Amino acid sequence: MREKVSIIGLGAMGSVLAQLLVQEKQMVTVWNRTAAKAEQLVKDGANYTADIHAAVHASPLVIICVLDYAVTYELLRDVDVQGKTIVQLSTGTPQDAREMAAMMQSRGALYLDGAILATPSQMGQPSTPIFLSGAETAFKRSEAVLKMLAGTLLYMGDAPGAAAAWDLAALSSMFGMMFGFFHGARIIEAEGLEVAALGNMISDISPVLGQMVKSTADDIQQEHYTSPQSSLEICALSFELMKRQAAESRIEAPFPAFALELFNKARAAGYGDERLAAMMKVLR
Repeated sequence: MREKVSIIGLGAMGSVLAQLLVQEKQMVTVWNRTAAKAEQLVKDGANYTADIHAAVHASPLVIICVLDYAVTYELLRDVDVQGKTIVQLSTGTPQDAREMAAMMQSRGALYLDGAILATPSQMGQPSTPIFLSGAETAFKRSEAVLKMLAGTLLYMGDAPGAAAAWDLAALSSMFGMMFGFFHGARIIEAEGLEVAALGNMISDISPVLGQMVKSTADDIQQEHYTSPQSSLEICALSFELMKRQAAESRIEAPFPAFALELFNKARAAGYGDERLAAMMKVLR
């Protein structure tokens, strides 16, 4: 079934979203401040309009992919969205999503907030994930189209801010791991070893690392902090070793210094003999 879809914003991601829908033979209308970005899409079968009002009016489903929510407010400030299903795929916080949902609801639109956990080149794959939250009716109305963009749609419930929260939590986990890897790479370099070999090893043991994260998450959820197999104190000693190695090898050590500061707070609070999950008591 061919759907009418409007795409607002033709940046790196928005252009790919529009192209995927055009390839699926959907009836796609695109809008962008710079018309040149729509030229190839028009050649491939999309309709372009320079009028934001006309772009929104053209389709019952409107997908927004611009810089942020502030730009979205600016673009749609005077646009009639009554009866539209609005899917926001711009970057923002849970509070941004809640405010946008309230605004859209007050103006008669159904609202679905989304966060794409992928790069433009990864779109359109069965494993490509998008976190989504907001009105369930909006999700159902847009599901078939969104599946053309990403095969793994993760509907996280009707709370508008849920998708953004899941996205930021996943990004924090990913980049936290990456900064740990960067310091690990400096340790490897200091010893004249190959960084690529470290990457291969981390990839090989990733299921074990994932299980550690899951186990720690379960401990936090259940508030289970006692009887550790490896205490918070033992974990802190690892970072003291990293700091000493950095000094010996004359490399920068901002990552272990940051972590050790938190470990020392946990030690001072008396959590040294508890599970690593007790760090959450410090962060709270």
